[in-house]
Amino acid sequence: MSLSEHRNKLGVAATNRQIIKLAAPISLALLIPQLSFFTNTVFLGRLGLRELGVNGITGVFYLILSMIGYGLSSGMQIQMARRAGEEDTKGLAQILTNGAMLSVLFSLGLMLITLWFVPILFGYSLNDNTNFALSVNFVYIRVWGLPFLMLTQLLCSFFISIGRSRVLIYGSLVATLVNVFFDYTLIFGKFGFPNLGFSGAAVASVIAEVAYCATMVGLFFAHKLYRQYPVFNFRNFDFYLSQRTLGVASPLIVQFMFSIGGWLVFFVFIEHLGGQSLAASQVLRNIFGIVGVGTWALATTCNTMVSNLIGQGRRRDVTAIILKICKLSLAYAIVVCSLLLIFSHEFLSIYSNDLSLISFALPSLRVIVLATLIMSLATVVFNGVVGTGNTLVNLTIEISCVGSYLVYCYFVIRQWHSDLYLCWGSEFIYWTALLIASSLYLRSGRWKGKEI
Repeated sequence: MSLSEHRNKLGVAATNRQIIKLAAPISLALLIPQLSFFTNTVFLGRLGLRELGVNGITGVFYLILSMIGYGLSSGMQIQMARRAGEEDTKGLAQILTNGAMLSVLFSLGLMLITLWFVPILFGYSLNDNTNFALSVNFVYIRVWGLPFLMLTQLLCSFFISIGRSRVLIYGSLVATLVNVFFDYTLIFGKFGFPNLGFSGAAVASVIAEVAYCATMVGLFFAHKLYRQYPVFNFRNFDFYLSQRTLGVASPLIVQFMFSIGGWLVFFVFIEHLGGQSLAASQVLRNIFGIVGVGTWALATTCNTMVSNLIGQGRRRDVTAIILKICKLSLAYAIVVCSLLLIFSHEFLSIYSNDLSLISFALPSLRVIVLATLIMSLATVVFNGVVGTGNTLVNLTIEISCVGSYLVYCYFVIRQWHSDLYLCWGSEFIYWTALLIASSLYLRSGRWKGKEI
């Protein structure tokens, strides 16, 4: 059967052109918030090393919350992409509507848990009392944006699943402009706004998340997508569909909690090494955001295309599409990493004018750059596994890889107090293990009979 005979209105074609067409808008949508994150880090770096370092801890903690939401929306994205491949627009609309209700309930529960748990967590794990006070206050403000963030994640998953990823750019652009403006005005007290310092970054992020959500909802109605996807036909909460959704999403949620939770443990261990190590690590964390713009966009594309192809009954094309996306991801990473290696000093000097901090971070920068080359392959292959719908396998892989990562961190950082570049060698352990485990599962072919 020819490729054109396979193609339908919501189906995808397993070509490089289709991959780039879907991934390019996602890349841009990811790049724009990275600019916001970049300016946020630069602003806080001008406040001081303490604020810069604490932002690393609070940022990773909130990332755990956002990745729980991402796990939920990814589970729904797998289902929506499968319905898109099957041309089931009503089923897709039902997943979207019920998913919105589920996301709100989930976010409110997470907010309550966070407000109770954060003082306990940071009180137990952080050595410095000032770091503790700054961290708790920041998270208490930041968590109010969670319901809007989770709704936005769901809407983004919807647009990706129907092949209209270009829409993500507009919401991302609005959120970034809002965030940068309020970062500047609230951190430093400009244009008559109050000088909130470190807390200003949290307030700015909440405002930006509200703006992002409002924009994505507005775009859904502006494009009159409610006509093609009758969301108003499904106004009651469907417990059976929610149970099925959670069956797919819950392993992803736990998986992302383990993944980013491991990073939180890493930063807590680094905090014990001193303020300079913590501040340098916060700067170095930005590299994953820079390289991740293209890599994560391609990984999301891989997830969606694999699920869509299976929905079309084209399981034999899955391995080929994953390999194509891996090649594109590696090529992108090589270009970006080469630039980071050539302009290492210039890159670090953007975040801080402290020459001792720049010199201190340089060896670790080179280690991370090399680790991201492995990441560019591992994250695509792993998302290929996600797209097959067997999310329990993803969870098993993630727990094993994070376990290896934490063992390395415990001995190298906590016990041996090694140099920072050796601490960041933990990334080699994690991404290599993830690549090997995901590749072995896909090669086994045990995913081919999975139904969602």
